[in-house]
Amino acid sequence: MHFILRAATLAAALAFASQPVVAEPVTLEQAIRRASEAAPMLLAGDAAVAAARAGARQADIRPSPSLSVEGENLIGTGPFGVLAESEISVTYSQPYERGGKREARVGFAEADIGVAQAGTRVARLELAAAVQRAYIDVQIAEANVRISRDRLSTETEMQTEAVRRVRAYRDPLFVETRAEARVAQARLGLDEALARQASARTLLASYWGGQGDVIEVSEGLILSVGILEVADPSEIAAADLALRDAEIARARAAVVVEQSLGVQDYTLSGGARYLRGPDDVALLAGVTIPLGGNARNQGNVERAQAQRQQLEWAAEADRLERLRTLASLRADADAARGRAEAIMAQVYPRATETLAQVREGYNRGGFTFRDVQDAADAILEVQDQWLEAIIRHRDAQTEIDRLTGRFDAAAPMETNL
Repeated sequence: MHFILRAATLAAALAFASQPVVAEPVTLEQAIRRASEAAPMLLAGDAAVAAARAGARQADIRPSPSLSVEGENLIGTGPFGVLAESEISVTYSQPYERGGKREARVGFAEADIGVAQAGTRVARLELAAAVQRAYIDVQIAEANVRISRDRLSTETEMQTEAVRRVRAYRDPLFVETRAEARVAQARLGLDEALARQASARTLLASYWGGQGDVIEVSEGLILSVGILEVADPSEIAAADLALRDAEIARARAAVVVEQSLGVQDYTLSGGARYLRGPDDVALLAGVTIPLGGNARNQGNVERAQAQRQQLEWAAEADRLERLRTLASLRADADAARGRAEAIMAQVYPRATETLAQVREGYNRGGFTFRDVQDAADAILEVQDQWLEAIIRHRDAQTEIDRLTGRFDAAAPMETNL
């Protein structure tokens, strides 16, 4: 009975293991969404927002009062003795903030919340750019695998033709050897392409803790002529602008805080004094007024104002630099797109046609195997140029999408995939 149970369990396990792995299609939108849900950096950003909110609640708390107890004539000589003529004073004091300090603190804390929120939004945009690049890398790696397989198939066919001619004593023996070497080289190229494909998939899936061997990305971005789309950026990402604005708002709030600190606070106090001798109680009242004018904090006010101006000018400089970068990237993306499409539409078909013609002539004895090699190598060169153009397009496009906020979490996400 135990043998039967073990056999049944083993059969079930083997049947489960033999089931094919079901591919999981993942769009770029889905990849970015999954990465955003699992990213520790974004969780850290949420914690920063929570901390800023807690700081705002704390800033709204007024200064705490104080209670003081003071004894006089507790122990002495002669008629004073021990507690004979003692006086005990109990005083309650409450600081009174002037100059709008509490409102200034709250305003600065609320501005700090805005910075934390905007920083988290920018972090999401940076993550989306990294995921987009990884996603396109998978597409490029898979295209390279298809190219490598086509190359291996072509080299194998060429080897068959070469062996046939060598066996017929129409070509020398080294032609067969050279053909075998080219097949081996093509096989190594395919192995390398498969390894890069697996690495690219693993990297992409690592953004959300998934398995790279089961994901399947879209083919639309780079496999069809006319699919390459370059965004027409008209402005920089709203998330970047929001972060700059939030930092400037916090700097302005810091100026208000420093200005409020230039106004001296009062401390109001009141209490009672117990007189041991006559056993009487007297009321106490007082006010504490610090000496010194508003000029004591003027240096801090001027420093805060200068820091605010620094942020304002830096924000404008950054905006202009981003616009210049976008213009340059748009030109690079257009050039790379045009080159990739022209290669696939004009150069690649002619290169493959040339190889077919040379192979046909080689079979008839009109060309040498060297001519076939040159024609095949020309196709490889064209494919390498196409991949180079695609990578240039990837670099430019991902940066354009980052700078324009294509995947801004606060805006509707749109993709061309």
